Amino acid sequence: MTQTRWAQCLNATVLQLKPSGIRQFFDLVASRPGCISLGVGEPDFVSPQPVIEKAISALREGYTHYTTNQGLLSLRQAIARYLYQEYGLVYDPKTEILITVGVSQALDLSLRTCLNPGDGVLYPQPGYVSYEPMILLSQGRPIPYNLNPENGFRLDFPGLEKTLAENPKIILLNYPANPTGMSFHQDELKELARWARQHNLLVISDEIYGELTYSYKHIPIASLPDMKERTLLLGGFSKSFAMTGWRLGYVCGPREIVEAMTKVHQFSMLCAPTLSQIAAEAALSQALAERDQMKEAYRVRRDTIVHGLNEIGLVCHLPDGAFYVFADIRCTGLTSMEFATKLLERENVAVVPGTAFGSIGEGFIRCSYATSLEEIKEALLRMKRFLHSF
Repeated sequence: MTQTRWAQCLNATVLQLKPSGIRQFFDLVASRPGCISLGVGEPDFVSPQPVIEKAISALREGYTHYTTNQGLLSLRQAIARYLYQEYGLVYDPKTEILITVGVSQALDLSLRTCLNPGDGVLYPQPGYVSYEPMILLSQGRPIPYNLNPENGFRLDFPGLEKTLAENPKIILLNYPANPTGMSFHQDELKELARWARQHNLLVISDEIYGELTYSYKHIPIASLPDMKERTLLLGGFSKSFAMTGWRLGYVCGPREIVEAMTKVHQFSMLCAPTLSQIAAEAALSQALAERDQMKEAYRVRRDTIVHGLNEIGLVCHLPDGAFYVFADIRCTGLTSMEFATKLLERENVAVVPGTAFGSIGEGFIRCSYATSLEEIKEALLRMKRFLHSF
């Protein structure tokens, strides 16, 4: 009786949200000893030592208080220098950069600040599991645009054009992408930028995996002509610097939008953790070599897992970046969930069903190579044995 009474108090949108397809599946994994997980997208590396040492010394020096709502100016200045040195982007650290609690909060603030009830947001499918729910929680209207599975999940421009009938206000990008590892080549990005300008769309660009681009240099869409003034660039430290637990990200964009986002931030979160901000500043000044070493390790792992999966009959394209492969399991006749469940039960290997990232992911599985080469090789042996068992 009590449960029913309180259920009536809950937000209707929250009640209708489905649990994360990733977390729901990995609840099964936690209690399985000896399980090899190619699932959760988290680096297996520990944060670089300069980052850890700086945070420890800051704690001992008494840095246990709030920062300004916008974040430490010294960190914002470091981010501005980094973006200029890496990509030629120029942002005013005083007015155009906001420090957030991970890129997830940067996205949440972007949507809540820019959306009025019912505004349409284009988001990729397959795509990160949080995109659609976060749009809904911001009272927006989710409009999926499909990535082409027959072309390595690259952008389908004719399909994108059809979404204009839904009257979108914002297009959400993610590249390199979770779950596919796809990124935009320069020509694709230029065409996408032209399209966004033509249709007067605000761009929210989630580039958390930007530094983990392997075969060519990452290009922020904000660096293209006439795009900085219509783009919110989301970045962070979790993936490239192995700092997931520090929960620190940032958003760069037009002054008017960043100022409005800061209003929401100051009332909902106040500020990002002080120690994490100090640690992030150390990452940018003292841990670039470690960042590059981790990137090279991921590249070797990527090549190993892609070769291994294709060799055992699970076709997958070579990802441009991030640390995921999206393998085609349609040859088995199993659904994505059936494949993932049976593989876990029979061989103790955990992968993520493609449907966790949208219905277009049916027939695929996501495997993360943010784990050791030894575990990747063992997982491939187990998966080969699994495929030969039916």
